Amino acid sequence: MNKKRLFIRSAVAVAVAASSTSAFAAGFQLNAQSATGIGRAFAGDAVIADNAAVMARNPAAMALFDENAFSIGFESITTMIEVSDVTYRNIATGFTPTSVADTDDVGDTSIAPNVHLIVPINEKFAVGINAYSNFGTKTEFANDYAATEYGGLTDVKSFNLGLAGSYRLNDQWSFGAGLDLIYGEGTMKRQPSAQLNGFIQAIPSLSPLAGMPLLDVDGATGTAIGFNIGTVYELDENNRFGFSYRYSPEFEAEDDKGQTITLPLPDIAEFSGFHKIEDSKFAVHYSVQYIGWGSFDQIEFSNLQGSVVSGDYNKDYVWQDGWHYSIGGTYYLNNDWTLRAGYMYDTSAQDSITSISVPDSDRQWLSAGLTYNIDQKSTIDFGFTYLMGKEVSVSESTEVSGIPVSSVTATTQANAILMGLQYSRSF
Repeated sequence: MNKKRLFIRSAVAVAVAASSTSAFAAGFQLNAQSATGIGRAFAGDAVIADNAAVMARNPAAMALFDENAFSIGFESITTMIEVSDVTYRNIATGFTPTSVADTDDVGDTSIAPNVHLIVPINEKFAVGINAYSNFGTKTEFANDYAATEYGGLTDVKSFNLGLAGSYRLNDQWSFGAGLDLIYGEGTMKRQPSAQLNGFIQAIPSLSPLAGMPLLDVDGATGTAIGFNIGTVYELDENNRFGFSYRYSPEFEAEDDKGQTITLPLPDIAEFSGFHKIEDSKFAVHYSVQYIGWGSFDQIEFSNLQGSVVSGDYNKDYVWQDGWHYSIGGTYYLNNDWTLRAGYMYDTSAQDSITSISVPDSDRQWLSAGLTYNIDQKSTIDFGFTYLMGKEVSVSESTEVSGIPVSSVTATTQANAILMGLQYSRSF
C-alpha cells in the first residue's frame, strides 16, 4: 500500500503541474501599457512616442520628449474560452471513455490600470516612472467539471513599478535603461475528479486522502527585480527606429501557509519602426517582438501542505520561443482627431505540450483606436482589439513511471476582447 500511496501522490502532482499554467501562455504577456497601443495592435510601440506610455516599451524613447508628459488609463481584457469534444479517462474506471459536456464559461474579465510620467531634465537627459500590469488573467472551471484535475482555478495578477532614464547622444542616437520592481499575486486550486476521489476513498490506506485538494495555493505573493534597455535611431523627424530588450527574472510567490510557486519568466526583445509620409496625414508603423518562452522549462511547487501533493515537486515543460509581428497605420484627420488601426500575428508559446486549461494557439489581432485632442496639451485615447485564436486539438495524459493514470482529449479555442481608455497631458 505504501507504493500505491506514492503512486497516487506522484500522479496527482503531475496532473497538477500539467494543468496549472493557463495564465502564462494565454495571458502572461498582457500588453496593457496603453490604450493607444491597443488601438494599433502595438505596432511601432517601441518608438512612436505619442504619449508617456512609450517608456514601458523602450526607455530610450523618453529622449523624444521636450516637456513633461503624463498618461493614465486602464485596459479591460475579456477572455472567451471554449472547451469542447472532451473525452476523459482515468484509472478509477479502468479508462472507460467518459464524455464531458462542452463549456464556454472558463474565461473572465480582468482590469489592468497604468500610469506613466516622463520628466526631461535638460536637452540630454530625461527620467521617468511608471506603473502598470504585465500579468493578469483568470480561468476557472466549474467545481463539478468531470475532468477537474485538468481544470480548476488559476488567477494571476501583477504590478510593475518602473524607474528609467534616457540619454540623447546626438541628433540621431538616444539610449535608455530602467529597473522593474515586479509584485505578483497568484491563486491556483485543483480538486480531484469525483471518480478519482472515489477510487482513493475505496483504498483503506489512502482513504484519509479522500476529499483533499490536489493543489490549494491561495493568494501567493512575491516580488522580483528585472531591467530593460533600449535605443532609438532617428533618420529625421518623420522616420525613426527603436530597439529594446527586457530581462525578466525568475519569480517566486509564497502564500500564508508557506507554499511557494517558482516561475522562470521570459525575456523580451522588440524592434519597431515609424514612418510618416511627408506632407501627408498618414503614418505607417510596425514591430517585431521576440518572447523567450524557451526558458520556461518548469514550474516548481514547494512546501505544499494540506493537499494530496506534499513536499516539493518540479514539472518539466517543452515550450518554444514566441513571436509577435504587427503592422499599423495612423491617420491624423485634423487638429481634433487622430485615427489608428493595426494587425498582429502572435505565435503560440506551446509546442508539443498542450492542455485544456492552457487554451493557447497562434492568434490574430484586429485593432482600431482614436485620439481626441481636448486642447493642445491634453488628449483622450480609446483602443479596441478583437483577438482570435485557432482551434487546437488537445491530447493530454498523466503517467507515473510509464503507467497511465488519466487522460483527456478535447478541442480548445480562446478569443479575447481588449479595450483601453487613457488620458494624456504634457506640461
